[in-house]
Amino acid sequence: MPIDDTLPFKPVRIAVLTVSDTRGLAEDRSGDTLIARLTDAGHELAERLILKDDADDIVAQLHRWIDDPAVDCIITTGGTGVTGRDVTPESIERVADKMIPGFGELFRWLSFQTIGTSTVQSRACACVARGTYIFALPGSTGAVKDAWDGIFRDQLDSRHRPCNFVELMPRLLER
Repeated sequence: MPIDDTLPFKPVRIAVLTVSDTRGLAEDRSGDTLIARLTDAGHELAERLILKDDADDIVAQLHRWIDDPAVDCIITTGGTGVTGRDVTPESIERVADKMIPGFGELFRWLSFQTIGTSTVQSRACACVARGTYIFALPGSTGAVKDAWDGIFRDQLDSRHRPCNFVELMPRLLER
C-alpha cells in the first residue's frame, strides 16, 4: 500500500505483553521479534511484560496500560488458542469499548497463506479500550511476522494511505 512521503511519520508508543505459562524473557522469541519489528519501523517500546495465562492478571495489566498516557497501543502475543488456559481474547473483551473484527479476520487470512487451515485455531482479535488500541496475536514468531508485515507495518504508519490506525487516535474518545 502507498506511503505518502509528504506526511510526517508519527511514532506509536507500544506496550508488548507476552501471555505464557512457560516462557520467561530468555525464551520469549515472539516478544523479541515483535520488539525488533516495531523499533526497526521507528516506533517506541513503551513497556514489555510477560504474564501467566490468568485473565484477572491480564485484565489488570491492560487497565494499567490503557490508563497510562505513555501507551498508545498494546500488542499481546500468546493465549489466543482454544485450550482451557488460553484466555487472552476473553481478557480483552472485558476491557473493550469497541471490537475491531476485521483485524482477526485479516490476520487469519494472512496466516492461512503461511500455515494453512491451522489458522482456524487462532482467536486473534483487536479492540479499542478508552482510546487505546489493543491487538492480540498468537504466541508464535510466525504469527508476529504475519501480523507486523501484513497489517501493522501499514496501519501503524501515519503516512499510509488511504487510511491508518494512527490518524484515528485523536478521535478514539469522541462521543
